[in-house]
Amino acid sequence: MDIPVFILAGLLVHCVFLVSIFDIYFSSPLVHGMTPQQTSLPPPAKRLVLFVADGLRADSLYELDSNGTARAPYLRSVLENNGSWGISHTRVPTESRPGHVALIAGFYEDVSAVAKGWKENPVEFDSVFNESKYTWSWGSPDILPMFAKGATGDHVYTFCYAAESEDFGAEDAAKLDMWVFDHVKSFFNSSRNNQTLFSALNEEKVVLFLHLLGIDTNGHAHRPNSREYQENIKQVDEGVKEIASLIDNFYGNDGKTAFILTSDHGMTDWGSHGAGHPSETLTPLIVWGAGVNYPQKVTTQFFEDNFLKEWKLENLKRLDVNQADIAPLMASLIGVPFPLNSVGTLPLEYLNTSALFKAESMFTNAVQILEQFKVKMMSVKTMYILPDCVSYHFMLLEYFVCLQVSLCKTLINLALEGLSYYHTYDRLFLGLSIAVSFVGWTTYVILVIIKAHTNLTKTKSTVLFYGFASAGMIITFFLLIQTCPWTYYIYCLLPVPVWYAVVKEIPVIQDLATNVLSLHIGQSAGFLLVCILGIEILVFSFFYRSALTVGLLVFAGWPVITQLWIQAKTKALIWTLLCVLLAIFPLMPVVGREPNIPLVVALSTYVVGSTHNSLKIKQGLPVMNQIISWMTLALLLLSPTFLFERLFSILLSLMSTYLLLSTGYEALFPLALFGLMFVWINMEQEALQHYGLSLKPKLAVFNFTCTMDITQFRQLHLDDVRRSFFFVFFIVTAFFGTGNIASINSFDPASVYCFLTVFSPFMMGGLLLLKVAIPFVLVSCAFEAVQVTTQLSSKRYITCCISALHFFFLVKDYGSWLDIGTSISHYVLVMSLTIFMMVMNGLAQLLTTRRLGLPRRNKHHSM
Repeated sequence: MDIPVFILAGLLVHCVFLVSIFDIYFSSPLVHGMTPQQTSLPPPAKRLVLFVADGLRADSLYELDSNGTARAPYLRSVLENNGSWGISHTRVPTESRPGHVALIAGFYEDVSAVAKGWKENPVEFDSVFNESKYTWSWGSPDILPMFAKGATGDHVYTFCYAAESEDFGAEDAAKLDMWVFDHVKSFFNSSRNNQTLFSALNEEKVVLFLHLLGIDTNGHAHRPNSREYQENIKQVDEGVKEIASLIDNFYGNDGKTAFILTSDHGMTDWGSHGAGHPSETLTPLIVWGAGVNYPQKVTTQFFEDNFLKEWKLENLKRLDVNQADIAPLMASLIGVPFPLNSVGTLPLEYLNTSALFKAESMFTNAVQILEQFKVKMMSVKTMYILPDCVSYHFMLLEYFVCLQVSLCKTLINLALEGLSYYHTYDRLFLGLSIAVSFVGWTTYVILVIIKAHTNLTKTKSTVLFYGFASAGMIITFFLLIQTCPWTYYIYCLLPVPVWYAVVKEIPVIQDLATNVLSLHIGQSAGFLLVCILGIEILVFSFFYRSALTVGLLVFAGWPVITQLWIQAKTKALIWTLLCVLLAIFPLMPVVGREPNIPLVVALSTYVVGSTHNSLKIKQGLPVMNQIISWMTLALLLLSPTFLFERLFSILLSLMSTYLLLSTGYEALFPLALFGLMFVWINMEQEALQHYGLSLKPKLAVFNFTCTMDITQFRQLHLDDVRRSFFFVFFIVTAFFGTGNIASINSFDPASVYCFLTVFSPFMMGGLLLLKVAIPFVLVSCAFEAVQVTTQLSSKRYITCCISALHFFFLVKDYGSWLDIGTSISHYVLVMSLTIFMMVMNGLAQLLTTRRLGLPRRNKHHSM
């Protein structure tokens, strides 16, 4: 197979492998076509007021300050005298969109939405707002529109401030909350002169939603333990008190208003959220008003977090819920249908109603979830030929509906299990198809490399083409009678051409087996053991970053093992020292670190320090600093293309950008990494003589623009396998050296303050990805130098293929969302790495071989 065709085939196959995981694990669990369910009995409340204090931690609200007084005295008095309280347990990712979807729609983050939107959910879903008679909402333009857009009819109204108001460098972000409170007051005052609005407000099934973003913004800018964050809590407390009083007075204290205060997510001590730290997943929940239980006195109660004594609330019953349970609670209080896709269970202990109303509400909750199960089951039943046990499963559920209401919780659990069963019904055979393709492709790649770079047999054997064609037809027929989606044809038919290509190389396989058997058993076993150990270190590094430390320490001894230290003692010593230095970084924390601006300033320009000082005294982002920061992104291709000069130029340019995006020790990482890469280039030059290669270019005068066909110089050598593994290991180190999946989820906005402070998720996310990519670029450019100076034809992606297959089998569909999401993220990351390294190779060639120059004007001499 020609090289371009082989590369194209490889890209297509890897794209299929990557996309398959989204069809297998990332398909939307939502179903449509259910019948709305609501309680027939009159509800206890006519209206509901929902306060969501964005980014409010449970402990920040409930704990007492240093003087023993409550930070939120009004809300403290409510939970002690008028209402019920507890903890709302959120799920990962602890971000605003999934948190609000869980609160208002009753289902957790739709994983199919991860790559499709930030501010809006890309799939249609029902919500309490949509089921209400009218909903009015005030707050952030990032949250409110997604619930109005998905609503049927014209009954969900939003009032948002400008997106530019969400400025992390603003003087005081509490103004965002003050804006909401002021506009709610103006809204009710104006309604007295607007008969249409006044009549609408006096309808039943009304929802008022106040989204309060100030606490979250102050937490990002100043940290949750700051004076600004804690003062903002007091201001929210006062605002909630005023709004509650205003609404009670507006309705003549009719006792038909229910109030809920909660949060979409918490925040870590260092001002980030997105991962699974308890400070992010434990959010407050206080409910009071119509239909809500009064405080319940208890003598003892036990929770694993042991917060009750610290909060001085050990004698008031704490009622914990899952975040999705709040949606059915709101629906029950005002008597609207439960959101169609809700998977929450109604927390009965919050209700102060008759036993009949509780029973009816619980039964409605059970039937609403059962409706989802029935629709999901029928959708699968129309696609596949199901066994008789499925019909029995359905009959069992129907039997539970006919039994007494006390079995509703059992019914809910059974229906949820059924939903999960049918959602993952086709996961097994799709996974097997991809795994078989994986093994086949990896085998084929190895055979192609062996054929191209050894003296083994190059001829191909004739195989029964019609046998593979028949297998493909049988698989196609099976998929046709099952009426499967078109993507299933790709996943299930892919093994046929892949294994056909493998079987055609039977002579090569036989020749390879003969050569392997002729080798010394100890040598073969040793090489195999080293390969397996190396791959396992890479795999373990995804779970335990300290594995990279072990690998780097082993690398430090490479010159001693190969006796390179004899001919290059100075270079070997520097290599060892830099390996040990770089090995320190994977042991450092990736989240939870406090900014260390002096350390960054010591290595960079005045811009970082002056930017953070300006933000600290609340003077905003200096315009000149912002201009300088953006200009540093355009200084890459101005140096000569000689190896040393170009690599040093790339380092300086990328290092400047990286420093502007740094807040702590990670500022040292690219310097240590590139120092090791520079020594690696020199060490590989010394290693060339080990297999007698006479051509050894002088690095001092080597020019990247010198074109040469490196595949024609020499055959593959075992040292090339080591070089490729070094490259893959350094690429993984480039990512996990200072970060991991949690550190990306827990993105700290302080990293981008030199570029912008106004909340812009896509721009901030882009800058974060740039920071993550810079170490990759440094390693890729170094490997480009190694590749062309050692005449190495790189086939480095084999290691990634094997690692990706390993991670494919480690993907979970059970446990917490964090466990499942992390396992999928690891697979996607290592799978993307294979494609990503091909892109990095092209980028490295661009950066090392291209040079920008100013056009010269021709001089005209007059006679």
